[in-house]
Amino acid sequence: MEFEEALRDRSTWSIGDGCSAERVLGLLSTKTVFLIVRECFYGTTRFEDFVTRIGTSAPAVSRALKQLESARIIERTPYREQGRRAHDEYRLTASGEDLLPVFMSLMQWGNRYLQDGRPPLSFVEAGSGRAVRVAVTAEPASEAASGEIEIRLNPDRRR
Repeated sequence: MEFEEALRDRSTWSIGDGCSAERVLGLLSTKTVFLIVRECFYGTTRFEDFVTRIGTSAPAVSRALKQLESARIIERTPYREQGRRAHDEYRLTASGEDLLPVFMSLMQWGNRYLQDGRPPLSFVEAGSGRAVRVAVTAEPASEAASGEIEIRLNPDRRR
């Protein structure tokens, strides 16, 4: 990447220039927070399932859910099963759904540089089965919503 002329002297930039990357990292500041976002994309909605699937403590999940809710990344919806007390489900908001490329690009990078052999999962377009990946493109670009992506277990990872 190259800066336009007005930005080339980086010494004139202020530290508190509101860097968006820094703000996102502040929001997704812990592993638990990010893994809750992952689980939301995977369809997890209930507190107990987040605890089980992430493999962390209930207090850590509770803190992360509150952080994501206050940032309007997820929203809480009450539900009640017959004969039981009310509970909450957690779902991504529109701004949470917009984290899909962030999530997918981290997965894609990890698949390329951190996996030995094939990664455990692949992401494909639900209708066609074509691989879905994140790329830096010029506008306009084709986009896929999370509901249009199917997650598959790679064949050599099947039991």
